[in-house]
Amino acid sequence: MTEKRSKANVLEICVAQPQKLDGLIEYAQDSIVSKTILDKPIGTITLFAFDEGQKLSEHTAPYDAVVQVIDGRGQVTIGGRQVTVTAGELVIMPGNVPHSVTAEERFKMLLTMIRA
Repeated sequence: MTEKRSKANVLEICVAQPQKLDGLIEYAQDSIVSKTILDKPIGTITLFAFDEGQKLSEHTAPYDAVVQVIDGRGQVTIGGRQVTVTAGELVIMPGNVPHSVTAEERFKMLLTMIRA
């Protein structure tokens, strides 16, 4: 798996301008692409685009997070419980609980992490 992080300041594109979330990030073959929209001391908002079969292996984060699915279908495992999420759905990942994400097909998500 290759993860590509964009250095472009997506925030500049979005300020006071309505944007289609799925148009702010593109898929890349055999990769996970991520773009940070907002990074503040209290939390971050990051877009991800997973090519089919790509995954973020199990890990923990000390903060609660919300995954909002923009496109496609993925499998989110939280504390050993697998859930399938599709476009238009969201799932909450509690802090300090192991979780992973797998793209069952091409899959875009918005991750909001709350640090406070």
